[in-house]
Amino acid sequence: MANANIIEVSSATTWSSGVASVSQIRDFAPVIMDEPVFLGGKDTGANPLEYVTAALNGCKAVMIPLIAKELKFHFTALSFETKGTVDLRGLMGEVGVSSHFQSLSFHVLIETDETEPRLQQLQHLVATRCPVYNLLKDAGVNIETVWQRQVAAVV
Repeated sequence: MANANIIEVSSATTWSSGVASVSQIRDFAPVIMDEPVFLGGKDTGANPLEYVTAALNGCKAVMIPLIAKELKFHFTALSFETKGTVDLRGLMGEVGVSSHFQSLSFHVLIETDETEPRLQQLQHLVATRCPVYNLLKDAGVNIETVWQRQVAAVV
């Protein structure tokens, strides 16, 4: 018996040349992944770790409105920026050096007139429920998260 609460996500990827590949996700435009020239690529697309930072931003862009709606938390704008550090020695096979992010800095700018306790409640619930955030956290990535409030502009 299938569990209605379980979904499956997938992609199909084909190597194209060098260190570049093309991924297909559902019926969307193909996603090109490559590396910068200094890492052996031709810089024809973002690299996989850059897509991970975008996935974290996108996941928060799903979870914040979803949870805000549950809490009847009002906001008028959201933006995100994520930066990560990677030690290239891990990618090159040096023993004892992780090949994934050493750290991530995740910044949220939210426009809201909600109180500080309500904003903290939203932050907490998003942190506990965001799948990409928790995947990275569970992998031991040090994630610095900063939420910055911007007061809604008076029209």
